[in-house]
Amino acid sequence: MTLDELRNQIDSIDNQLLALMNSRMNVVQQVGELKRSSQALIYRPEREKSIVDRLSHQSEGLLQKDAIEAIFQEIFAVARNIELPERVAYLGPEGSFTHQAAESRFGAMSEYDALPTIRSVFESVETGRAKFGVVPIENNQEGLVFETVDNLNEKNIRIAAEIVTPIHFAFVTKAEKLSEIQRIYSKDIGFRQCKRFLDDYFGNYSVEIIPVESTSKAAKLASEDPNAAAICSAIAGKIFGVPVLFNNIQDSIVNRTRFLILAKEFETVPSGNDKTTVIVQFPDSDKPGTLSRCLREFELYDINLTKLASHPSRQGDRFGFWFLMEFEGHVKDDKVQKIFRQLKSEVKWLGSYVKLVD
Repeated sequence: MTLDELRNQIDSIDNQLLALMNSRMNVVQQVGELKRSSQALIYRPEREKSIVDRLSHQSEGLLQKDAIEAIFQEIFAVARNIELPERVAYLGPEGSFTHQAAESRFGAMSEYDALPTIRSVFESVETGRAKFGVVPIENNQEGLVFETVDNLNEKNIRIAAEIVTPIHFAFVTKAEKLSEIQRIYSKDIGFRQCKRFLDDYFGNYSVEIIPVESTSKAAKLASEDPNAAAICSAIAGKIFGVPVLFNNIQDSIVNRTRFLILAKEFETVPSGNDKTTVIVQFPDSDKPGTLSRCLREFELYDINLTKLASHPSRQGDRFGFWFLMEFEGHVKDDKVQKIFRQLKSEVKWLGSYVKLVD
């Protein structure tokens, strides 16, 4: 078969795909009308996950789960914008890893606001200026993002879903040769997580290492200087028109960041594979055994506690703490309700959502 014949086959399949997609969006439009009349939520991450899982299990061709998820996340995003246009705030600047995570769930059609701080993202969602917010919560190399944890405690915001994104750093430059590079820009975390690459290619650091406030700013500076390079995300290099010379230069091949999708009011339907996040403040935390008694309740009700992190209360002159807890299960599950009753302490429920990672 000739190349032209193969291309004609592809064109014919594309025509069928377009017709089917339009049929799907017509149904989506009807769903949106029903949801608006009943004031039902538009974003249903548990429904989207079940679709991806079902299609992945029945796929018998070349498409694996990652590819199916990437394709259908964009379809879901287009569908949601047909149901009801969305405005999404995220920790900027444009081209950041948080921007990349936001687009992976809300697609290219949503309206985005790149905001300068995590607190400003929370406030944008809390005041209704944005329907959803996307912020980092933890990196498996660097640990928790405490500004996010603080705002979860202080603001009246729910967690609608989580996103787990591999962090791949790129080395971008307009220089023709490595020998022409005199300066390398990046955020401090970029230099830390790509130290092995810097040692291998710029052994004695004969180039100037210049920390800046974001990897996106690094890419912008590299776009303006033919003798500079940046360590940044590939999307930042693309936005600022700086070619990628090396990709995936991070030291760890399992570098991942977990992001939260925030909403003002949000409650998911149990999916059977859920996670709940709460903040617990023990009024008698200075008494021996308070925390251990709480942990025994999780064992008693056979609930898997996946995260326990203490955080300073910053109230008064005492060394008080509250705890961020995450555990398997949904707030509507009977055994989770029993835990809430047994804790007998101040519990702030932040959200129950589809579990993507422990």
